[in-house]
Amino acid sequence: MKRGQSGLSLVIGIDKPQGMSSHDAVNRIRRMFGERRVGHMGTLDPLATGVLAVCVGPASRLDAYLTNHDKTYEARIAFGAQTDTDDAAGEVIRQAAVAPELSDATFAQEYLASIVGPRMQMPPAYSAIKKDGVKAYEAARRGKAVELEARPVEVRAADLLAIDTDDAGRVFWDVRLEVSKGTYIRSIARDAGLELGSAAHLSALRRVHAGRLGIEACVSLEEAGRSGIAAACDPVDLLGFPALEVDVRMAESIRCGRPLPLSALDPDAVHAHELGMRCIVFRDELVALYETDPFRGQAHPRCVFSQGVFRGTHR
Repeated sequence: MKRGQSGLSLVIGIDKPQGMSSHDAVNRIRRMFGERRVGHMGTLDPLATGVLAVCVGPASRLDAYLTNHDKTYEARIAFGAQTDTDDAAGEVIRQAAVAPELSDATFAQEYLASIVGPRMQMPPAYSAIKKDGVKAYEAARRGKAVELEARPVEVRAADLLAIDTDDAGRVFWDVRLEVSKGTYIRSIARDAGLELGSAAHLSALRRVHAGRLGIEACVSLEEAGRSGIAAACDPVDLLGFPALEVDVRMAESIRCGRPLPLSALDPDAVHAHELGMRCIVFRDELVALYETDPFRGQAHPRCVFSQGVFRGTHR
């Protein structure tokens, strides 16, 4: 076994603590498991907490299949001040009055309902988006303005959880947002202030779902260290593709990456009229992802693991 390879292949749901970057969380996992090949599926800012899917070993090849899902957040929007980072970590660059209607729950929910749907969103100046090969936040820290372009995103659902106020006259909205990949909650907070004639920034953020991975299935970094592979999630459940269990003979063919007739792979797929992915399972491991092609009567390998991904102990 090469240096930096632990012999493990698994996915762990981490409840990332506040004040730690996603990269820092990955480094902690690397040290815990003695594995160099570790990656996370969807960055969380240091301010944010919550769901961070971490893939260890050969399981890191699942990143292309786990990063494109919708995400759900619980966020706190603070009205009265806008910051340069659009969150509480930045410097205040603008202050504005907070209108009385911002304390009204009906008004707040009506506004949230109005942002549901597709829209063009301007990313924060402090973001990891690259412009001319330079990350926007790196340029912003050097005092250089970066001309970012608005990007298409979609808010699937937006609900008001609570409204709070403080002695300084600030108003806080606690909201739950379900959004498409690439949506910045910081931008939603900033835009709420602008569109409602005030100023606003994101003061707290917790990711409660990333695709099919919910916060209830996540563990702290400390618990991951204590539990080891017992903390693993089932990758088949996270992917959401139909699963097919195979025998030893077929598993050997699949590990060689051979195309397979649909009749051998999945009898039900013979009559299917659309393309689809299949999780191939042997014993307690995910060994490959195959894509069915009913028009050619075959299934082709899209991802074959040199070491199967452990399916966890809580199935």
